[in-house]
Amino acid sequence: MTSSTSSSRSRNPSSGIRSTPDRSAFSPSFSSYTASTASRLGRNPVKVAARSIAGAFVACFTPPETDDSNNLKVSNEFGAPFADSETSRMRGPNRGIYSNSTKERAPGSMKFTIEEIFKATRNFSPAFKIGQGGFGTVYKGKLDDGTLVAIKRAKKSVYDKHLGVEFQSEVTTLAQVEHLNLVRFYGYLEHGDERVVVVEYVPNGTLREHLDGVNGKELDFASRLDIAIDVAHAITYLHMYTDHPIIHRDIKSSNILLTEKLRAKVTDFGFARLAADTDSGATHVSTQVKGTAGYLDPEYLRTYQLTEKSDVYSFGVLLVELVTGRRPIETKREIKERITPKWAMKKFTDGDAISTLDPRLELTAGINLALEKILELALQCLAPRSRVGLV
Repeated sequence: MTSSTSSSRSRNPSSGIRSTPDRSAFSPSFSSYTASTASRLGRNPVKVAARSIAGAFVACFTPPETDDSNNLKVSNEFGAPFADSETSRMRGPNRGIYSNSTKERAPGSMKFTIEEIFKATRNFSPAFKIGQGGFGTVYKGKLDDGTLVAIKRAKKSVYDKHLGVEFQSEVTTLAQVEHLNLVRFYGYLEHGDERVVVVEYVPNGTLREHLDGVNGKELDFASRLDIAIDVAHAITYLHMYTDHPIIHRDIKSSNILLTEKLRAKVTDFGFARLAADTDSGATHVSTQVKGTAGYLDPEYLRTYQLTEKSDVYSFGVLLVELVTGRRPIETKREIKERITPKWAMKKFTDGDAISTLDPRLELTAGINLALEKILELALQCLAPRSRVGLV
């Protein structure tokens, strides 16, 4: 686990080619495939997950290796393949999840017409509405080629400059990134007072909905481990493998969408910012505080200085959510339990990690082992000064 200083060195072209980890059958990520294999072998799949999760997170929390002579090398520790940045640019079914951020299509092809948007949503039919938030309303849509998309329509408020900034930020950021664990960007619309962002439709709701048990949706412990690893990969990509490091600034359970196979995809880039240019000696970005209560990095809130580690703090809160099932702030609980991360870390450091486990989950030896590892990592992510970096 390294600081952002070392990660900036690995970005320096003179230090060699960036290696991009690829998740494959040999990578340490725990998946449903791993679970089924473990079951056939008579092994507890959660215990297998507990033993592998440390390796999976270490892979995310370690800066990429550099190597000038090899395009492909194998990590002796984890047995996971590492492909260089040229290899990662190749498009096709065998691309790694850390693909290069440059898309191979003309920028103009990402711009939709108002007629296309009206057709996709049947004139923004209420029947197509699937969500609503501070930015505006989200509709399910269908493009001419049959692709299902989520269409985010901004509020029509000429007085709200902040929404305009968020729209530009989201479009600019999404146009730069492409990753298995980020929602795919299809395009946008600017027409009169209409501001629309078109992204991949992810059918299975948000992580928060699953943790709340909405419509009977509940997550077993192994699935929660998978989701944590997916989000760690997404953040690592944003911080390390884009042309310039990107800070999401709003990592939270309601901004994580789940596929039908419970793979996680991070969404909502309205608050995203480019990180400081460490090559020029900058250590942070001074900016107005943006984010969501309960997930905001206290150091960022206190100093107005934004770094990649603010995302790491939010990830630590997310780990606590996954373990406990609770929201970061629980106003109806007694005072000592209202701030969930603070309560959970106190229990963990007091040697009572078991009491933090979501009561809907059955405690087993495997879950107990994984629980300790996840809370230990969460403690490091939440630390004010010695906070680990995801890169």
